[in-house]
Amino acid sequence: MKITKLTTWRVPPRWMFLKIETDEGIVGWGEPVIEGRARTVEAAVHELSGYLIGQDPRNINDLWQMMYRAGFYRGGPILMSAIAGIDQALWDIKGKALGVPVYELLGGLVREKMKTYSWVGGDRPADVIADIRRLREAGFDTFKLNGTEELGLLDSAAKVDDAVGRIAEIRAAFGNEIEFGIDFHGRVSAPMARVLLRALEPYRPLFVEEPVLPEQAEHYPLLAAQTAIPLAAGERMYSRYDFKRVFAAGGIAIIQPDLSHAGGISECFRIAAMAEAHDVALAPHCPLGPVALAACLQVDFVSHNAVLQEQSMGIHYNKDAELLDYVKNRDDFRIEDGFIRPLPKPGLGVEVDEERVIAASAAHAQDWRNPVWRHADGSVAEW
Repeated sequence: MKITKLTTWRVPPRWMFLKIETDEGIVGWGEPVIEGRARTVEAAVHELSGYLIGQDPRNINDLWQMMYRAGFYRGGPILMSAIAGIDQALWDIKGKALGVPVYELLGGLVREKMKTYSWVGGDRPADVIADIRRLREAGFDTFKLNGTEELGLLDSAAKVDDAVGRIAEIRAAFGNEIEFGIDFHGRVSAPMARVLLRALEPYRPLFVEEPVLPEQAEHYPLLAAQTAIPLAAGERMYSRYDFKRVFAAGGIAIIQPDLSHAGGISECFRIAAMAEAHDVALAPHCPLGPVALAACLQVDFVSHNAVLQEQSMGIHYNKDAELLDYVKNRDDFRIEDGFIRPLPKPGLGVEVDEERVIAASAAHAQDWRNPVWRHADGSVAEW
C-alpha cells in the first residue's frame, strides 16, 4: 500500500481536516490544527507530504520518526500539530486495513466507558449556574469553566473575591452533586496563583488547569506544595520531551496533552505511559472536532490512568458548526450519563461526511482568532 495524496480543508468553527489517500482506496482522516494558526499548520502538513507520498502508511513508527527527525528543526506547536494530524490519519488507515479499531492495535480496552466533561460559560466567566442546570438534564455531572478574566501580575482583592465568589455560588447551588475543574488559562501569575489557590481550597474543585503559563513550569511544584487542589497542565506542551521536564520536577497531578497538538496518537500514547509511571492522571485536551475526539478516545481506552475526556459539544467556541455536523455515524458518539463508549468502527471510528466538509470549507473557511485583551493601563493581557 502506498500514500498517494494529502488534502486539507479548513472548516468552521476553527478546525481543519486532513484526508490521506492510498493506492488501495483506503483513506484516513486526521485533524491537524492550532486554534488561530490553521493556515500555518496547513502549510506544514503539505511541507511534510514530501516525506509521505509513495510510502507505506502502515509503517507509522518509521514515518513518525522521519517527520520528526529528518527536518533537523523539531518540536513546537506548528510542526507537532502537523505531525499529529498526519499520525491520526495513518492510524485510521491501518485500523481500516486490518478491520479493527485503533484501540485494539494498542493492546485493547482497559475500561468499558470513558468519563467526559462539558464546558460551561465562555471566555469571560459569567453566570454559569443556568448552563450547569441545562447540562445536568442531559446527564453531565462534571464540568470546566474559566476561573478569571484579565488578571494582572499583582491584582486587587476585588478581582480575587469576584473569581472565588463565582465558585462559591456554584458549590452552594449544587453541593457535591457535581464536580468541576477551573481553568486559569495561563491568565494568572505565580504570585496571584498562590492567592487564588488558597482561597479556592474550601470549594474543592476537581482540578485547577494551567495555574501558571507553561513557560513558568518551574512554579508547578512550588504551587503544588502550597495547595491540596490537584494541578493540571499540558495543552501547550507538544512532545514527550516537554512533559519529561514536568514529570521530573513534579507538581502536576493531571496531564492534558492534546492529540491534535502533541504528535498525535503515537506520541500521546507514549506520554500517557510516562505519566502512569509518575502516578499522574491523563485527561486529554480536546476543544476541537470529531476526528480529534476520536483520536483522544483511542488513547483513553488503552490508558489505565485516563480519568477524564474533554469534548466540545456546545462549547462557546463553536460558531457556524458543531462537532457532530461533520459526522455520519453520530450514534457512536452518544454520551450517556456523562460517559462515552468505545467507538466500534475500524480505524479511528469516525465516518467523516466529506461532502459536508468540502461544502463548509468552500463557504465558510474564515480564519478564527482569539480576542486580544488589554489591562486597564493598555498593556496586553493573557487571553
